[in-house]
Amino acid sequence: MSLINTAIKPFTAEAFKNGKFITVSDADLKGKWSVVFFYPADFTFVCPTELEDLADNYGEFQKLGVEIYSVSTDTHFAHKAWHDSSEAVGKIQYTMVGDPTGAITRNFDVMIEEAGLADRGTFVIDPEGKIQIVEITAGGIGRDATELLRKVKAAQYVAAHPGEVCPAKWEEGEKTLKPSLDLVGKI
Repeated sequence: MSLINTAIKPFTAEAFKNGKFITVSDADLKGKWSVVFFYPADFTFVCPTELEDLADNYGEFQKLGVEIYSVSTDTHFAHKAWHDSSEAVGKIQYTMVGDPTGAITRNFDVMIEEAGLADRGTFVIDPEGKIQIVEITAGGIGRDATELLRKVKAAQYVAAHPGEVCPAKWEEGEKTLKPSLDLVGKI
C-alpha cells in the first residue's frame, strides 16, 4: 500500500539539534512542510555525504518554510557524538532524530528488519501531516538535496494551485499543465 496522501502516524522521539537534546513528535511536523530523511546509520560512508548535502542546502529549504528531520535507528547520543566528531556532519543545523526502537522507521515502512536499520527513505510531508512525496533508494545510492528541493517546490506549487500539475524537470517559474479534455493527446 502506498503511503502517498496518508497521514503520518503518531510518534515521540529524542533528537539532537544545535547542541541540545530535544523531544520531537508528529505534532512538530504539522502546520508546515517537512522532510523526513531516513538513513541507515551514523558513522558510515554514504550517509554523511547525504547529510552534509542537506546541511549545505538547509537555508534554501528554510526559505520555503520547510523543516528537515534526519532519522536513523541510532540514539540521539550517537547523533551528538557523530556531529561532534565529523566535519561533514558537524555542519548540520537541522534536527537529527534518534529512533533506537525502530518505531518511526516502521511507521514510514523503511525498516530493514534483519539489520535493524533504515532504508534510504525520503518523505515530504505537507502542513496537514500528509505524505506527498516518497523516495526510497538502495543503501549504496546517495540522494541529491537540490533534486529534493526541486520536488518540494513542485509539491508546494501543486498544493497552492489546485487543478495544475508540474511536468518532468519542472523548475520554479516554468509553465505547468492544467489537465483537461482539450489537453488529451496534445503532449
